[in-house]
Amino acid sequence: MSKIEDIVDALENKISKILHKQEVLKQTNAKLSEQLEEQQQKLLIQQDEIAGWIEKHDTLKMANSMLGSDENKRETKLKINTLIRDIDHCIGQLSE
Repeated sequence: MSKIEDIVDALENKISKILHKQEVLKQTNAKLSEQLEEQQQKLLIQQDEIAGWIEKHDTLKMANSMLGSDENKRETKLKINTLIRDIDHCIGQLSE
């Protein structure tokens, strides 16, 4: 009978250790999930900032070319032509 009790005690100890490890892993997983969420939010904020800076950069390039800078004249003309086509398309849709 003593061997069976020893085996049962050892099994209980192992189960207890496994349950403890499982709880620790659950807590670690929860912390990692929270950190991941925070990092994803930071990434979205940074992507929005980058998009804003890109838009400002493009606007400044266009303004410089309109002021007579030869660097971006072609690009500005293409942008203006695109805007004119978009406006023409909108006018066409409104007149229908």
